[in-house]
This record gives sequence, structure tokens and C-alpha cells, in this order.
Amino acid sequence: MISTLHIKNIGIIEDLVLNLNNGLNILTGETGAGKTLIIDSLQIATGGRFSKEMIRHGEEFSFVELSLYMPNHENAIDGNIIISREIHTNGRNSCKINGRLVTVSELRFFMQNIIDIHGQMDNQSLLDSNMHIKYLDDFIGENIKPLKEEYTKLYNEYKSILLELKENFGDDKEKQRKLDLLRYQIQEIEVADLKVGEDVEVENLRERINNSEKIQNNLNEVDNEIGETSIDSVSNAIRALEKVESLDTKYENTLNTLKSIYYDLQELSRDVKAFKDEMEFDEEEREKVEQRADLIHDLKRKYGNDIEEILKYKEEISNEVRKIENSEEYILNLKKQLKNVKSKMREISIRMNKIRVQYAEILSNKINIELEELEMKNAKFKVQVDFSETIQIHKDEQDTGEQCIVSSECGNLNKAEEYYKDGQDKVQFLISTNIGEEDKPLIKIASGGEMSRIMLGIKNVLADVDEVPIMVFDEIDTGISGKAAKSVGEKLKQIAKSHQVICITHQANIAAKGDYNYYISKNVEEGRTITSIKQLDEEETIKEIARIASGDCSKVALEHAKELRKIA
Repeated sequence: MISTLHIKNIGIIEDLVLNLNNGLNILTGETGAGKTLIIDSLQIATGGRFSKEMIRHGEEFSFVELSLYMPNHENAIDGNIIISREIHTNGRNSCKINGRLVTVSELRFFMQNIIDIHGQMDNQSLLDSNMHIKYLDDFIGENIKPLKEEYTKLYNEYKSILLELKENFGDDKEKQRKLDLLRYQIQEIEVADLKVGEDVEVENLRERINNSEKIQNNLNEVDNEIGETSIDSVSNAIRALEKVESLDTKYENTLNTLKSIYYDLQELSRDVKAFKDEMEFDEEEREKVEQRADLIHDLKRKYGNDIEEILKYKEEISNEVRKIENSEEYILNLKKQLKNVKSKMREISIRMNKIRVQYAEILSNKINIELEELEMKNAKFKVQVDFSETIQIHKDEQDTGEQCIVSSECGNLNKAEEYYKDGQDKVQFLISTNIGEEDKPLIKIASGGEMSRIMLGIKNVLADVDEVPIMVFDEIDTGISGKAAKSVGEKLKQIAKSHQVICITHQANIAAKGDYNYYISKNVEEGRTITSIKQLDEEETIKEIARIASGDCSKVALEHAKELRKIA
């Protein structure tokens, strides 16, 4: 749930903090007080569009922060998720999830399964026929879930095979061009006769050659310092100590140390001479190392970051050459795989279709009951499920799955199965709002107020399986009153048992249903209009219900408000 909403510098909102609760949160207030700005702020926090004109006049930025309490969410820290978005007049846009910077699209993707915002014409998911199958499958639940999971695996395999066929279905000239290029690359790598780790060795040798003069000069100096003169000096010292070693053990110990130094100096001298010999490079050897280093660098630039990657690339393109050389057999095998996968997909699609058709009728009946209770008695809602068996495609495109846009008179057409990511079903919500009218898609017939009530009915039916925990309704009651408003309030109350619901309303019947009621007002301070919000206690809630119902707080109005509250 949203535990805290913090808004700064949006419209007439200067700095507003709203603490929300589980259940049904009702927001009321006079027109123009800033209620819609609160919904706009929630949309901004979910990655919605933002206009710079929304930034409060005279300020440089707007800021929205949500504190979500979601202890079971994988991104929660101590049960909380902090969402923030800051937008500046210069266009700079900063979005964060738990302090981590994200893009607007990442924020939108993250929030799409957390908050569902519905305004009068903000029910885009309800108008989008591509979403209707999701509503139906959510309603069906576990009775279709295993089949969908099995189908999804096959569908991914199906798309992968189609891609393979498309990539390997070129003409002979294209194949030959590709073969020539790949064979050239293979030969270039093979001729180089690369060894893993060779690049490091060659670079080290190249470094030594390039610095050979410097190394040689310093080795000569080392050789001179520890050469025959130093060794002879230590030898003379040894002979001198040998004459007195028997007189005291300390002379004997020193003598042993000197002898050890003598042998070490001899070994060091031999090593330095060997180092000097190693640093003698002729021009031919120097040229070979340079050429080898340049060759390896060129191959790295073309085929990989190191020799291991280059050899791996060679293996990959060798396999590709074999595929192309045996393309007919390879494509034939792919077609067999495709046929097998499609057969399995079709079998699962038919099973899912039977389940969807069965539950579509159940869902239709349940939503029609909801609509009747929402005072849409003449409306008839229908969940239509169509099984899309075939599409028309060009014969030469049939095996690649590439659909063509062609005239129906085209003689080069064939029929092929059509598969979607959810099966072969097309699900569409249809409605007739008046008796005697034919069923039509929602987008063509329903008004804004009707759309909100239809969405409310669907949400109420799907409340137990809807995974989105927070639902926001912005003036869903526009254009309705009396019994319809009462029914809307009851539906909101029902949904609020399993979701956090935030609702802006102008209807007393709906306001009376609130578990928590908030009053939004505006006042002028130092020549600027400022929005403020207050959570109402029970007495204040009754006064607000009376104000909405009759425009005043007369004794009659208060009694009516108490009665509405009592019924709620």
C-alpha cells in the first residue's frame, strides 16, 4: 500500500504530505482545490507523462515521492519501497527506486503492477482489446495457468525456429557471398596458427625488444659492479679470515657468511651474463616479433578481445559454414521441428479455447450482475472468444512465417495457422448499452461514466485474483447519482477489502463508505494559493458528507449524513 505521498511544487500544491491507509481512502473537497493534482502526481510517480507547465509558478522543479509498504515484494527494504521523481524546468528528469537512478520507462514498467489508476477516460487497458485476454485468463486462474506456461515454452521455441528459417532462407547468391566471407575469415585465423596466451607472451617480448638498449646498459653496469673485482675482493677477505678463524668462533661465523656471499655473487654474475645474452636481438628477429604482434592485434580487432575469443569465433563460423553447406538438410530439419511444435501448440490452443469459452460465459454473467447493481440495467456485457485458425500468406513465405499484405485476388496465397503469445484465441469485450442494440466493442459505444462503472464491475469480479495492490479512481462517479452512486460506493468498499483504494468523489453516498476520509482545501498565503489536506475524524467526516449532499451543514443535512454513515 501507499503509506505516504509527498508532493512538492505541482500546480497550486506547494508542499503536501498525505499519509494513507489500507482500505477505502476517500478524498473530497471543493472544485479547484487540487484533488486532481494529487492523482496527476500519482501518475507522475508511476512513470506517466509530465508537462513543464505543471511546475508551480516561480519554482525550478517539481518533486513526487511515494513510500510503499510492501513487505513481500522482492525489492522491499525492511518492507518499504521508496519511489521518487524530480523534474526541473530545464527538462532534467530524475527517477529513483530505493535511491537507485532508473529511466522513466524502467519506472513505468516497475510500477505497472503496483498501482492501477482509473479516471473517466483513463481506462486504456479496458479499451485495449489486446488486454482483454489477460482479464479473462486472470479470472480463470489456476484452471488455465499450467496450459499457458506449457504453451509459452512452445511459443518461444516456435519464434526461435521461425527466426532461424528466416536467417537461413536466402537465395544461392546470398549464400555464396556469405560462404566466401566466412571461409576467408576461417582461413585468416587458421593461417595465424594462434596459441592461447601467445598474445601476452609476444607483447612482453616486444616490450623487452623495444627497451633492449636500456636494459643492456643497466645490465652492463650491474655486471661491472658485481664482476671479477667484487668476487676477487670477497675471495681475498675469505683467505684473510681463514688465518684467524680458529682463534674465535665469531670469526668462523663471519667467514661462513662471506663464503655464502662469494657463492651468491658468482651465481648472480652468471645470471646477469645470461640476461645480457638474452637481450641480443638482430633486426630480423625484431621484425618477426613486430609482425607477429601486429597480426595478433589485427585479428583481435576483427574477431575478439583475446586469442581464446578469436578461436571460439572461428569454431562458431565453422559451424555456420557447415549449416550453409548443408542448408537444405538443415532447413528440412527445422521445418520438421516447426511442424512438431505447431502441432503441440495447436493441441494446447484448442484445450485453452474450450476453457476460455466456458469461463467467458461465466465472467459475462458476473459482470452483467455487477452492471445491473450499478444501475446499468439495460446494458448487456459479453466476453467474446474467437479461435483464429488461419491467415493468408504467400506460398513462398509459408515456411518462414512472414505474413504478407496482399490482395485477396492474389493467386499465390496459402492458408497457415496463426499463433499468438497466448494461444490462438482473440478475446474481445463487447457491450450493448440499450435494449435492441447489437453488441459492439467498448471503445465504440461506452461513455466515460459508463466506462468507469464497467471497469469498476470488472475489478470487483476480479478483485480476488487482481495482483495490482493499489487502485486509484478519479471522480468515477461523474454523471451518476442516487442508487447508481450508492452501488458504486458499495463496489469500491468491496474492492477495498483486498486492495488499497484511493477515490476522489463528489457523491455523499460514496464519501459515506470511506474507511478514511480526507478533505482537500485551498487558501491564500502571502499572495499565493496553497493546497492543504487533512484527515477527518468521525465528526468532521459527517459534516463533510452533509456539505457534499446539500451544500450546508444544517441539522437536516447532518442527520442525513449520519444516516448515510450508519448504513455504510
